[in-house]
Amino acid sequence: MLILGSTREGRIGDKVYDWVKGEIVKMKSFEVDCVDLRDIDLPFFNEPQSPAMVKEGRYLNPIQKKWAERVADASAYLIVTPEYNHSYPAVLKNALDYAYSEWNKKPVAFVGYGVVGGARAVEHLRGVVSQLQMVSIQEAVYITTHPSPFNKDGKIINEYYEDKLAKTLHQILWWARALESARREI
Repeated sequence: MLILGSTREGRIGDKVYDWVKGEIVKMKSFEVDCVDLRDIDLPFFNEPQSPAMVKEGRYLNPIQKKWAERVADASAYLIVTPEYNHSYPAVLKNALDYAYSEWNKKPVAFVGYGVVGGARAVEHLRGVVSQLQMVSIQEAVYITTHPSPFNKDGKIINEYYEDKLAKTLHQILWWARALESARREI
């Protein structure tokens, strides 16, 4: 699952997300569910019970149930996140909070973007995903946005980012296969 963790108008995230999606398609090793949180429109989490206390799939809220089913279908996650005020966006945290067991024992990688490449957002997200029992892989992409890393056609102009994304995708693929095999054995 490829998740774009920003819903702001005029976001550079669209370019980053489209670039990442294009690189994933080129690899042909992935079937990818592309999620733009702008299209999901999850209300702020306000359920009476924490998803960690609910057995998998037994959510009462139909919106929560639908999102959790989509999350459960994925065997790995790549999150594209901006950095807002030295951290990640509230809309992304909200999407993570809506499910629990569906995220467990699956790998997650990050593509951060912003003035300092989204590094602080990714660092904070690593703590959150560990509580969701996800495996945060070491490799990540940190895209500095000033000056813009994209040309006017939306293509990335620094091959360093291409190399980092390729390494990240190979690493997440390895972890997805390893953890999927391990989950079957339990």
